[in-house]
Amino acid sequence: MNLSMILASFGGGVLGAYMGGLPAFILCGIVGLAGFAVQGDMNILGDVAFGFFLGPHIAFGGGGVAGAAFAKSIGCTQEGTDILTPLAKYNKPSIYLVGGVAGVLACLAHYLYSQVLNLPIDQVALSVITIGVLVRFTIGKTGLTGSCPIDGKSSRAFFPLKESIPSLCLVGLGLGLVSSYYAVEYDAVALGFCISAASLAFTQMGFPLPSTHHITLCSAYAAAATGNLLIGAIFGAIAALMGDFCEKTFNSYCDSHIDPPATTISVLSLIIFTLLS
Repeated sequence: MNLSMILASFGGGVLGAYMGGLPAFILCGIVGLAGFAVQGDMNILGDVAFGFFLGPHIAFGGGGVAGAAFAKSIGCTQEGTDILTPLAKYNKPSIYLVGGVAGVLACLAHYLYSQVLNLPIDQVALSVITIGVLVRFTIGKTGLTGSCPIDGKSSRAFFPLKESIPSLCLVGLGLGLVSSYYAVEYDAVALGFCISAASLAFTQMGFPLPSTHHITLCSAYAAAATGNLLIGAIFGAIAALMGDFCEKTFNSYCDSHIDPPATTISVLSLIIFTLLS
């Protein structure tokens, strides 16, 4: 860790706040795919996609998430969970400053997890969660699991609804199988993740396309660790169900964003890297 890395992560956080969390994450996927297309692997473009420029922990989790929560706290928006809107819309230097500082904190968290502690976990995803939780308790006011209004008309759901479980499992198995295939046959563990991230461009356009990068990445991790596509597919289904649970638990009735896919990736990667690798 040096001063240049600190300064670069500040810039990445400002970028994430300026363009918005989801647009920055979409670019992460596109640049990652470009790395596969041009070089056959991530290589230098991977360092851009997952590093200081567009790293999910810095641009998305740092600039995008922290910037959106701060924008709500100063009255610019009603939704601190809005990671789609470019925060350049509000033309507030303070939002960019908060995004930059959060980008630095995300970089420091990643350095701690990867270089100091060397944790057997997806360290980028864990850094995204770290910043999300930090933002929730410093800028947000709704607590870790959100503040659900009690009106006597509805009860809060935490687990996937019965009618959605078959669909979640089938999507998890299907995406898990194809992502696992490329992880095993081509050692392209991050390929499915990048495709899933890039596909969120349709979400940005307003189409109801849920995130799937937790499914494709966790299944690829499991398949790469075992060489078995079916095990990868099983983890894909588990990731789909866990992602829904995390969404309902940590990202509902709240005023900031704690990322459900990153939470899922952190938990399952710890299991995979500890028990299967």
